[in-house]
Amino acid sequence: MSLNVKVGLIGLLDMLKFSNLSKTRQQAIDAAPAKDVKGEFKINEFAKAMHPDFQKFVVDEIIDHEGADAKSFILKRADGKPAAFFRAGEYVSLKLQIGDSFVTRPYSISSSPKWALEGKYAVTVKKNPGGFAADWMLENLKVGDEIIGSGGLGNFYYESVRDSKNVIALAGGSGITPFLSMAYAIRDGLEDFNLTILFGSRTEDAILFRKELDAVCAATDKVKVVHVLSDEVKEGFENGFLSADLIRKYAPEGDYSVFICGPEAMYRFVAGEVEKLGLDKKHVRRELLGVTKKVWDQPGYPADKKDQTFKITVKQGPNEYVCDASANESVLVALERAGIKAPSRCRSGECGWCRSKLVSGEVFIPEETDGRRWADKVADEIHPCASFPLSDLELIVPGEYY
Repeated sequence: MSLNVKVGLIGLLDMLKFSNLSKTRQQAIDAAPAKDVKGEFKINEFAKAMHPDFQKFVVDEIIDHEGADAKSFILKRADGKPAAFFRAGEYVSLKLQIGDSFVTRPYSISSSPKWALEGKYAVTVKKNPGGFAADWMLENLKVGDEIIGSGGLGNFYYESVRDSKNVIALAGGSGITPFLSMAYAIRDGLEDFNLTILFGSRTEDAILFRKELDAVCAATDKVKVVHVLSDEVKEGFENGFLSADLIRKYAPEGDYSVFICGPEAMYRFVAGEVEKLGLDKKHVRRELLGVTKKVWDQPGYPADKKDQTFKITVKQGPNEYVCDASANESVLVALERAGIKAPSRCRSGECGWCRSKLVSGEVFIPEETDGRRWADKVADEIHPCASFPLSDLELIVPGEYY
């Protein structure tokens, strides 16, 4: 069976042009000067500006939040350029050298994304008795100090395809910071959703960012704040904890999403309360939980390992180190205490930036912060930030990225 296909003059010319394409391209290459091509594609420059490996900041201003045991650090790009733009709710990973230790800490960005155009981020640090980095920052950082940070990171932001138009935010203490950024973004026209914040504080005097939140509420009717005091009964305030009944009281009719950010104890309580609401899983979002401070209370933890000390042998490129490690703290903390420069960002077992090879030994990884891929589990890859030693270990740890 034959098939007759009629080709018009234009079609014939297109076919000839296509058949000569290789020859035409080679002629253009041969005619071009033999010199290096300088410059970058604009799209690559834009991608690098939006997602930098790191940014060099200086502390431009420090704001003391009296009564709330917290300070806000205004960080400005050292080179005067705009900072990497971010979604309201994302965090920045800050790199610190404290004595001989090199550590990172993730802090939710508490400023409007609009500030990034001026080269600025704001992070808010609350006093953490017994903590390491937070108290050091509060006591030692001063205006003019240099600090290295990432761009905006994480997935804790509003996304219209996934989230309801109405969001109930549950905040505790410094957990208000990502919601403050969201409130600013709504006010500035960068986000479009209705935000009701149920903000838990111990007392009225301890409320963080009260004036700032009041100002945003006065500027837009899309943001509402309800203060909940646990240790005081006062007119104009809710009393108690962020319960399911309280959420129902302020939730709108129809669909709504719940966003959660606060200390570990709040997460433990709120998880059960939110479950009572019967929301779809996609409508319950939480900021990074952080690794538990009481790993021995986690299901499946071998009780006899608590308080024990082990040795970790670390291979990093051509270098090898040996350090002590407490079973009560994560592998990452042990490496940092020993002055080993180990990469990390979220410190919650999620991002995989610290991913390392477990050559030998045994670790305990809480199920709630085991963010590894299936392939990593099969290949004995661990996230040191969310892994606790149960024996002597041998690890292959990647070097620093910046």
